[in-house]
Amino acid sequence: MLKEKQLGQKHLAEFVEKLKASSGNNLVCVVVYGSAASDEFHSEFSDVNLLCVVRELSSQHLQALAPAIAWWAANRFPAPLVFSRQEIERAADVFPIEMLDIKQQHHILHGEDIFQGLNVPLDRHRFQLEHELRTKLLFLRQHYLAWCTDNQKVRLLMLDSVANFATLFRHTLLTRGEKPPRTKNEVIEQLALNIQFDPSPFLELLQVRQGKAQAESLDAQAIFARYLQGIQKVIEAVDAM
Repeated sequence: MLKEKQLGQKHLAEFVEKLKASSGNNLVCVVVYGSAASDEFHSEFSDVNLLCVVRELSSQHLQALAPAIAWWAANRFPAPLVFSRQEIERAADVFPIEMLDIKQQHHILHGEDIFQGLNVPLDRHRFQLEHELRTKLLFLRQHYLAWCTDNQKVRLLMLDSVANFATLFRHTLLTRGEKPPRTKNEVIEQLALNIQFDPSPFLELLQVRQGKAQAESLDAQAIFARYLQGIQKVIEAVDAM
């Protein structure tokens, strides 16, 4: 885990110690999830995503957590999600995408692994999937309208969003009753084959994120046009289910 960010491991250990000191027995577990818990972590683009689970989450308990989380954020890491244990068990039906991802791919930094046996109902999975796809498409369009004359910003817009779309494409395969492959590249290729869209813009962007190509080599406008078309095709497929 975090092979490309040894400094991150040092900060993680210190962060966990600060949480333990401030929360004591209230702290159930601290979890790394997302790309940082996989072999697809890339220090230039990937975040270190954390989730803290506590027994009680009153304002008093939040105040106890605040100094440790402020220290973590001051080191330029994204603020962790904080749930009570009861919320984790009750919110799985509201956040099936996130909870299923965490259940399937996580690393326990401290405490009990409450995710291994977590029940994630999938009856609302497709609805959240379409909502997330459409929301991220709207975000993409809004920022492209503001930045379309700046090729560097257009490239960054796509590079910052492609991993999220790859995750949602994996969930699209799940919704279709298919077993997703392990890597983002393979997920995109399988879904593109099944619903007939051009996978090349997504794969080219992932090549940059993986350090196998330079961002400047990308034709920002041409790739964005195909990128947008691919996302729209996936949304249409999910909507038709």
